[in-house]
Amino acid sequence: MKIKEEAIKAVIDLSEDIYQTLSSHGLSKEVISKEAKKLLALKCYRDKILSLGKSVELSGLSMWEFIEFLSENNVAVIDYSENHLNKEFDGVEKLRKVLDY
Repeated sequence: MKIKEEAIKAVIDLSEDIYQTLSSHGLSKEVISKEAKKLLALKCYRDKILSLGKSVELSGLSMWEFIEFLSENNVAVIDYSENHLNKEFDGVEKLRKVLDY
């Protein structure tokens, strides 16, 4: 059974002028908060600070919605280094040789 963690509040200070401008474009405090969390989750995933699962949790989106959000913002979901891919391909080649006898 997973124990629910207590939420920590983080505050974004906006000048009255910026808030009024955002508000006039239909961005309520709730929308600003939601968008800020999505963008922070994207940055943390892109910068390899959080895993995909934790980034999804932070974003408030479903897994598939977050993957789509990453794609819309040109962030790769799977981002292996060339060295990592070469090791994977070497492992597959060795397995193929073993199975072929």
